Parts: sequence; structure tokens; C-alpha cells
Amino acid sequence: MTRVALLDYGMGNLHSAAKALEHVGATVDVTNDPKLIAQADKIVFPGVGAMRDCMQGMHEAGIDEVVRQAAFNKPVLAICVGMQALMQRSEENGGTDALGIFAGQVKHFPEIEGLKVPHMGWNQVHQADPSHPMWNKIEQDARFYFVHSYYVEPQQSELIAATCDYGLPFCTAIHQDNLFA
Repeated sequence: MTRVALLDYGMGNLHSAAKALEHVGATVDVTNDPKLIAQADKIVFPGVGAMRDCMQGMHEAGIDEVVRQAAFNKPVLAICVGMQALMQRSEENGGTDALGIFAGQVKHFPEIEGLKVPHMGWNQVHQADPSHPMWNKIEQDARFYFVHSYYVEPQQSELIAATCDYGLPFCTAIHQDNLFA
């Protein structure tokens, strides 16, 4: 049976993520124990909130380094702030260093006439590679729900798995090898 470590670093949508994973048959460990994370078959990195709090929670729990290592050797799914934390740095809170797994930044949406920040509501997502397994049974330009003020801007365009438009085109998903966010 697949054992999934759902990262608990003091913030995130843990209950709903755990229930969704259990619904598809995973055994879920909601944990901040580096040993359990290292032993898991897969990792889910959820997140809701501010980057500074995310990074502080990970550091205090002692899981930042195990997440960096896992990103290169086991399947990882990062969600929301979890995805943002994969970049080098965020503009949030005047600038916050992130995990640096991927070269790139987390940027605040600019003020664009007629558009409110945060970007909140349903929007179409365009898949860069519809054959990627994460898009299985998800139609091209399917609509997803968003609530965010920041977006990732990876330096390597080949990391971009999907884009969306909210006054400007922005990256909504990234992937590389075993990692999807």
C-alpha cells in the first residue's frame, strides 16, 4: 500500500488533503517527523498562508532539508504555498527566502485596472503538455478555483506545466521528473 507523508509544518489544508488522499486509497501520515517523511513512498506538501510562516514552520519542525532531498528522489505533489516554497525567493513580506529547489521567484500580482487582488474564482488552466500523467482525465482548458495574490515565475520555462491568465499570463503548475506542483 502506498504510504504518503502529508507535511505538517503548522499551516496548510491538512484535513481536506488527508481525506482526499485516503479517498483514493493512500495510507496517510500527517507528520512533521523527518524520519517518517524520508520513509514515505510519496510526499504531499500543502500550504495556505504566508511564505515567511511556511518557511519558519518548516525550519522549526526540522523538515526543510528532508523536503529538499525528497524533491529529487521520490514523488512529490506541492499545493499552493507548497508550490511557491519550491522557488528561491518570494516577494511576500518584503522578501523571503524559500527552499530554492527551482530557480525562480514568487511574485505579487500587479495592479491591473478592473482586476482585484487576490485572484479569486474560477479560471481556465492551459496545460503545456496534456499527455503528462497528472493531467489524466482533466480536459485542456479545464476550470480550477483560485484564491491567491502571488504566483510562481520559474526561470526555466520547461518547468511550466500549465498557465492561466489574470491580466497577464502566469504559471499555475510546474513539473520536473518526480515532482508536480
